[in-house]
Amino acid sequence: MSTGSKDFDKEAAQWDQDPRRVKLASDVAGAIIREASPTREMDALDFGCGTGLVTLQLQPLVKTITAVDTSRGMLDVLKEKIKTRNIGNVNPVFIDLENGAHPNKSLIEGKKFHLLASSMTMHHVPDTTGLLRMWHDLLLPGGIVCAADLDAEDGSFHGDNTGVFHFGFERAKLMELMRQAGFNDLRDTTASTMIRDVEGGKREFTVFLITGRKS
Repeated sequence: MSTGSKDFDKEAAQWDQDPRRVKLASDVAGAIIREASPTREMDALDFGCGTGLVTLQLQPLVKTITAVDTSRGMLDVLKEKIKTRNIGNVNPVFIDLENGAHPNKSLIEGKKFHLLASSMTMHHVPDTTGLLRMWHDLLLPGGIVCAADLDAEDGSFHGDNTGVFHFGFERAKLMELMRQAGFNDLRDTTASTMIRDVEGGKREFTVFLITGRKS
């Protein structure tokens, strides 16, 4: 795997043109809605929101949604969608985790959330344990985490694997890390299945959704 950074800013303008990404986001959002039952009383956080493909499917169902990402280019695309659609309850926020920023303390002004969603972000973050603890800290007591990512694979999914620190995750091991971070009532489901062209032909990759609750 590569420890370099992927240039999401450069890819942002064309990101939504890939129908596979759009389908994946729709599948993940659907799984979050089924498993977490978001309501209009909830303040939500989409961690690693990208261009808002999941954010904007959750947006009509919650009170507010804060959409955070490390790519200004991705957030610019989301901001244009918000402007074009005249959406008033989405707050895009840039986070610079590479320089040690903590969104709860310095960028979201101490706000806590009822629901935290994240899709296909964990494999881009080296310290999974630290990330899970951060998520736990960002939630209100009883708050729900919804984490979607790849099931463990051999590195074929991304191709060059730039900016990829984990070739997916084994669900049982990740759920144990989530327990250690303070989450309970953990459940997992398969949110989506993707077919990709890899060396030797086509291969099926599955994306899980794990939900848990902060005590």
